[in-house]
Amino acid sequence: MGVNAFTRTGNTVAFLAATSAPTPIQAVSTTLGGNQYRIINSGSVTVFLGYGNTAAGATANTAIITTTGTSMPLLPGTDEVLSFVPNAYFTGITATSNATVYVTPGDGM
Repeated sequence: MGVNAFTRTGNTVAFLAATSAPTPIQAVSTTLGGNQYRIINSGSVTVFLGYGNTAAGATANTAIITTTGTSMPLLPGTDEVLSFVPNAYFTGITATSNATVYVTPGDGM
């Protein structure tokens, strides 16, 4: 069984992660139940990604992790395909500087 290339199923959204998290954005898939996302941290600093099924949930899950936390660290230059809830909201925070994060809903690897 082969691995399918990533196929976009919605528009790419972007946000500028900074030392305070921006308003969460929603990455909407055009497929029913689509829950995979290609996420790119194009910056030169780690972004702590907050995500949730609502904007409030994404904000609540955004924090700089020092020992434990609910956000997901994205290393500089990260290009990952990850699974979250369908039509998820995303935001992010950095310890220093800024980084643009791109999120594209889709399917595959």
